[in-house]
Amino acid sequence: MVFFTTLILSFGEIQLLLSEKVEYSILGISAVLFLIALCLLIWQIYRYCTRFPVLQRAADGPSAKSGGFQYATQTRDSKMEVHYEELSHRVSPGTSCTNLGSSLDLDSMADLEEEHIQGSLRFSLFYDQLQSRLVVTVLDAQDLAVRDFSHSVDPFVWVRLMWAAREDAEQCPLHSVLDEWQTRLVKKSSCPVFGDQFSCSLAEEEVSRVTVRFEVRDFDKYSRHGILGEARVPLNSLKMSYPLELRQDLQVPKKDMVGEALLSLKYLPTSQRLEVGVLKIRTVCHSNKTERALYARISIICNQCKLRHQRTTQKMCWEVTVFNEVLTFLLPDQHIRECSIIVSVFELQPSKKSSKRLIGNIHLKKDKTSENPHWELMMQSLRQPIAEWHFIFI
Repeated sequence: MVFFTTLILSFGEIQLLLSEKVEYSILGISAVLFLIALCLLIWQIYRYCTRFPVLQRAADGPSAKSGGFQYATQTRDSKMEVHYEELSHRVSPGTSCTNLGSSLDLDSMADLEEEHIQGSLRFSLFYDQLQSRLVVTVLDAQDLAVRDFSHSVDPFVWVRLMWAAREDAEQCPLHSVLDEWQTRLVKKSSCPVFGDQFSCSLAEEEVSRVTVRFEVRDFDKYSRHGILGEARVPLNSLKMSYPLELRQDLQVPKKDMVGEALLSLKYLPTSQRLEVGVLKIRTVCHSNKTERALYARISIICNQCKLRHQRTTQKMCWEVTVFNEVLTFLLPDQHIRECSIIVSVFELQPSKKSSKRLIGNIHLKKDKTSENPHWELMMQSLRQPIAEWHFIFI
């Protein structure tokens, strides 16, 4: 009996000893789990603090990724629209054309690469006074420049009728494109023969305001068409009562000013947002044009990578068309230092489906060597919208 009692006590001590080990083990495991949970909590708090601007941007609206960048949809905040509307009222265009913008952006007029221009273009002009029609015939071209890699060229001619807003084009160089045509494509020929004829209605008193612009281009299926040169003919000094045949040497292309736009720029470094406001667009209205609508398309280019563009809503065209819309782009801080903004203005006829036509472009460039004055003011006045007028060129 004594032996069994001692054995039971021994088992009780062993059981009590094992219970203490289990308790200490559970306590140790609990302490380790508590430390792990505390570390995870600290990490989540750190991530929340560092990613708060991104979450704030996502709350403003849906975003999309393209080429490593992010871009957000159009901002619809009513307070922001009222703010930009007040800003557009404070900044109004001048009464004379010389005060339409802050400065003439020469880079926007010379964005084409300098190429060797050679060759000539032959064409004929005729004005039918009985029918009040202008007839333009593109005949042929001679000795056009060829590509270096293929030693050939696929030329075609783009014809535009530029109508001056005033008789004195030097004082107010605003123009409007009355009509435009494109000749057929002639493949692999430096001396192409076109023979294409175009005509349009034109009142006799407006002939003196028209300049015919011939732009010879090299067709490229996979890239931007090359520019081979251009020829311009003002009609104010020509007698076109009979077909007048002319041949002109091709010159370096120049751009025409077709309007202006009031744009606002604002950059928010904390949330890495670039806000481009399209406030007003002023174009030249011609009496013979039907009812038109305008809209603007904005593209951001960083390191030669083009983001998916955004566009404004359509507005009926007036002499000064008011938009007061803000487009927001989410742009990392390291890319805001070297990027460009391209604003393309289009017009269309609501009654026709495929009537979209480019009016002109605005280039706001920022690179290592040069900086647009408007861009510089935006970077100096962070979180504040800066509005300026910019010329539209084509």
